[in-house]
Amino acid sequence: MLSNKTIGIIGAGNIGTAVIGGILRAKLSDPKNIFASRRNPSALEQLSKEFHINTTSDNRKVAKSSSVILVSVKPQNAKQVLTEIRDVVDESKIIISVMAGIKTTLINQLLGLSCPVIRTMPNTPVLVDSGATAISPGKYARDEHMKIAQTIFKSVGKVEFVPEQLMDAVTGLSGSGPAYIYMVIEAMTDGGVKMGIPREIAHRLAAQTVLGAARLVIETGKHPAILKDEVTTPGGTAIAAVHELETHGLRTMLINAVSTATARSKELSSIIESNDE
Repeated sequence: MLSNKTIGIIGAGNIGTAVIGGILRAKLSDPKNIFASRRNPSALEQLSKEFHINTTSDNRKVAKSSSVILVSVKPQNAKQVLTEIRDVVDESKIIISVMAGIKTTLINQLLGLSCPVIRTMPNTPVLVDSGATAISPGKYARDEHMKIAQTIFKSVGKVEFVPEQLMDAVTGLSGSGPAYIYMVIEAMTDGGVKMGIPREIAHRLAAQTVLGAARLVIETGKHPAILKDEVTTPGGTAIAAVHELETHGLRTMLINAVSTATARSKELSSIIESNDE
């Protein structure tokens, strides 16, 4: 699907670099058909050395050379970057946004074009090909455009299609979610240390426990509550720990965390839109 496309990544930071790596490992495209830009010269040199792709600090050159343009810059830089490339973009090009809080309608407006725009929300585990990416079509995006975005992000993890109005909630759940799990791993590690386990061993055990539990949920298809019940034997250690977690409202705290992050994403979206009016 991508073999006859040129792919541009504007803002090839952590997420952009992960996507480049995923595309090449999956053999979806030849390095000569990939163009990447960022401001850091040493980072550009590293990209070229590692992937043998075309690199430049010129966003316009990337946009002009590419039929699929992935824009992965900070949301506050969206207006500047999209305005910068608008005269080298036409309606034949596909724009894939990795800019949190930027609506597809605003991208079309800033470009002054009715080109297909797809909004995505990946998370940092794309760096190890274990990402969770939600994808939403803009007004002018058709099925074939969505399949291109899906193919790209499947190379670095799992992909889900959601309506754009749910993107703020996705940001609160999977976009910000790794931070919640890192805190869980850190806290479990500290618990192990408190009980006398050396920190390095406690850390490895905690991280592997989270990884293994997630794989069981995914691969068995069982509801997490059922898997929890399978661990908690009558009068055992797990049920005692679960009772302690329930006493302190673990589930309520996590639900509230997703809700709070969603609200903040909506707030940031409003700020960005008001600044561009």
